[in-house]
Amino acid sequence: MNEITKEKLKASDYKSNLKPVWCPGCGDYHVLLAITQALAKLQLAPENVGVVSGIGCSSRIPAYTNSYGFHSIHGRGLTVATGLKVARPDLTVIAAGGDGDGFSIGGNHFLHACRRNTNMTYIVMDNEVYGMTKGQPSPTTDPSWDSALSPGGTGLSPFHPLVIALASGANFIARTFSGDVKGTTNIIADAITHPGFSFIQILSPCVTFRPDQKIWKEKVHTAIVSETDDPARAARRLMSDDGFNTGVLYRGHREPYRFSCGEEKGDIAEIQRQFVV
Repeated sequence: MNEITKEKLKASDYKSNLKPVWCPGCGDYHVLLAITQALAKLQLAPENVGVVSGIGCSSRIPAYTNSYGFHSIHGRGLTVATGLKVARPDLTVIAAGGDGDGFSIGGNHFLHACRRNTNMTYIVMDNEVYGMTKGQPSPTTDPSWDSALSPGGTGLSPFHPLVIALASGANFIARTFSGDVKGTTNIIADAITHPGFSFIQILSPCVTFRPDQKIWKEKVHTAIVSETDDPARAARRLMSDDGFNTGVLYRGHREPYRFSCGEEKGDIAEIQRQFVV
């Protein structure tokens, strides 16, 4: 953990001067609020926080936060965030993105970020659609969702991020709903302080291309089963998950990845001599 700042910081101190351009009613507004409230709860100095994203509506998050930020390329937010954490282990690193960015083009990086267990937090705002590119089905879209771009639905089994995260080795796994700002704030703060790779799936409705998701606020519910540190128990719980259980699923004890380049040997001149042909 970083050292706390001497002055009491508020959530507004973690917001940039840029005004979000999301559609009115987008769930990502509440996610941004929850992130800034979590940082205020932990009293992390803004200069000790790095927020990294890929591409998509939710990936605008770095621009709206008052911290170090990097808006990377499609699906590569986790690679940049991992590199940042390895190079600057003193920083609190948060990666943010959406279901298309993280589970489609970025799916491979998601698997290996969980496996590496680098000490960072990954927040995915999941709205089951590509919102920025006008409503294509995403990896988490229900196979029967009928739209102009997928008449009759895709017929493809949806990607289950919590299942994949657990199987791949993530050390902290949770799901929240963007409309529950207090609950989301607490879980984000919890994830940041937990050692290793923390993954949070946030159900964040897209009111423009998925107005049917407005009903999510009535469907989400706190999971009746408490969190566990046993991956087998967590896996059994996921077998009966309806996709709307919220809370912490799994809190593991795996040691975070610690990068070391070994003891420094020789000087630059000696290294150069070794490459002389």
